[in-house]
Amino acid sequence: MNRSPDAARELRRAYLFADMSEPHLQTLVNGMQDIHLDTGKTLFRQGQAAERFYFLRDGLVKLFRLSPEGDEKIIEIMRPGETFAEAVMFMGAQGRYPVNAEAINESRLYAFEQKAFLNLLRESSDATFGLLGSMSRRLHMLVNQIESLTLQNATYRLVAYLLEEIPRDVRTSPEVQLTTPKGVIASRLAIQPETLSRILAKLRQSGLIEVHGNHITIRDVQALREIVHLPPKE
Repeated sequence: MNRSPDAARELRRAYLFADMSEPHLQTLVNGMQDIHLDTGKTLFRQGQAAERFYFLRDGLVKLFRLSPEGDEKIIEIMRPGETFAEAVMFMGAQGRYPVNAEAINESRLYAFEQKAFLNLLRESSDATFGLLGSMSRRLHMLVNQIESLTLQNATYRLVAYLLEEIPRDVRTSPEVQLTTPKGVIASRLAIQPETLSRILAKLRQSGLIEVHGNHITIRDVQALREIVHLPPKE
């Protein structure tokens, strides 16, 4: 199936495809499938055979596990421009999804067959080394997230989350629209919902942010960066 060049440019947003050659990327584009998920619909379940990985075009998808008591623990929230479930492809035919995936709101995705992607890597060492570099950068980012969750307090984690939501080209008084429900954000950051509300209130009282429902305006970017010990953006 031939698609417009816009599809390839769209995929370049993801670390997995950012450095891939045009011919290899076009091969994947021609074989990918479109998926539409309504709010609350399941994409795959933990333990299900992992035959595909995904690129999120629009919407939000949560990756989570359930405890024996049925409690939900959100592992990650996938946002537009991100891929997920790609690491399972290296587990061979016995690979299983380690988490559940469910749409937080209406979402559109591209799906890629694991076998097709592995065949591409077998045929091209350049594609393989490019993937290794991309996944190494991704791993480094995840290690930093783990450090944040385990070593830093709740205020640090929330402030870091807000800073990550700021568009790269915005420097002062950016408006951040929280499209993710606060309860989901709290679970993602391992914070109780009431704790999240208290931290937002404290930041608002300090004049660092303004809160109107799910709409947050950051008034002092540098002050927030100082909370998490980050230097100013160059």
